[in-house]
Amino acid sequence: MDSRQQFLKTVNHRQSDRVVIDMGSTGVTGIHVLAVEKLRNYFGLEKRPVRVTEPYQMLGEVDPELQQAIGIDVVGAWGKNNMFGIYNQAPFKPFKTFWGQEVLVPENFNTTLDAKGDLLVYPEGDTTVPASAKMPQSGYFFDAIIRQPPIDEEKLDPADNLEEFGLVSADDLDFWATATRNARATGKAVIASLGGTALGDIALVPGLQLKHPKGIRDVAEWYMSTVIRPDYIQTVFDRQADIAIENFRRLYEVIGDNIDAVFICGTDFGTQESTFCSPEQFDELWLPYYRRINDWVHLHTPWKTFKHSCGAVETFMGRFIAAGFDIINPVQINARGMDPALLKKRYGKELVFWGGGVDTQKTLPYASPGEVRGEVLRLCEIFSKDGGFVFNTVHNIQANVPVENLVAMIDALKEFNNQ
Repeated sequence: MDSRQQFLKTVNHRQSDRVVIDMGSTGVTGIHVLAVEKLRNYFGLEKRPVRVTEPYQMLGEVDPELQQAIGIDVVGAWGKNNMFGIYNQAPFKPFKTFWGQEVLVPENFNTTLDAKGDLLVYPEGDTTVPASAKMPQSGYFFDAIIRQPPIDEEKLDPADNLEEFGLVSADDLDFWATATRNARATGKAVIASLGGTALGDIALVPGLQLKHPKGIRDVAEWYMSTVIRPDYIQTVFDRQADIAIENFRRLYEVIGDNIDAVFICGTDFGTQESTFCSPEQFDELWLPYYRRINDWVHLHTPWKTFKHSCGAVETFMGRFIAAGFDIINPVQINARGMDPALLKKRYGKELVFWGGGVDTQKTLPYASPGEVRGEVLRLCEIFSKDGGFVFNTVHNIQANVPVENLVAMIDALKEFNNQ
């Protein structure tokens, strides 16, 4: 139970005995299947195909063997279906990737090749409807295919953008009860991605799991709509928040304290240099609905709430706090204004930094192992003071990171933790 105890210390801003480590618990703190295979080979674990846990980004399962080898403290409770609406549990089948790796995918993960030889995947695995995502031959993950019908301003209906947000079913409640109970039995801290709370997450807007998505489903059109159709967006968020809270009420009855944190939203507000919207627009369009969801969670459950946002969002940190978030991820330390020492000093008493342990754009893939070690040690020293830090990289570990650098990162963590 030491992993969970250390986690609870750090998320409650008390000094833990060591840095808490997460790799693989969510869709934004994961490891690409190819990197998982490299690590398994390095640690001498059984040679077998890696299961794909999240196919959109081709993230791989970090199973108990690999968790132990790395020293991981946090596990995830994942939903019954994946982002394509395909049942994501056993039975699995082998699948050969473009890069030559054999992996395991769900039985109904059905694909075809287009005229260029790129890989197409289908909502619910139904190949009789248009494909919803494509992986180029040279790629390592999928890109959404925009299937938005022509916009008719007179017929725009916010209900069309709520099609995927419904009340949780009895079967889903049973699934989550079992999934979270099993996760809790590991003795590690547990974060659950319960779904339904992502307000305008651009990865979800295209409706990858929907056979015939309606409403505003084009990424560019959605971004424009936040400016030219704010009433439409607010109507979607308002109804979505109501549904989410009712679902949380039902889920809490079967989950209880079997989870420690809940993934609320992955909407990105930052680019490498600035934010996508003004602070005032955030306050009007997102903050009230985030606050409503987070307030319900804090009033009725012991769960901590997790917010993902890439980019230069230092100017939004106070707003994330005002919105009621406990945790911010991934802490993109290489974006403008995202200085680790400044972030820790200004916001470290109120926000848990989950991520930011090593730069995944330059250091982890391209630096030397010695440079990786130095950066990990430096950032752990800054972020771990007085608790409030869960180690993870800046977003998911990508496919072609040298295994020597991954090992240098893991060894540096063990060094910092005196293990």
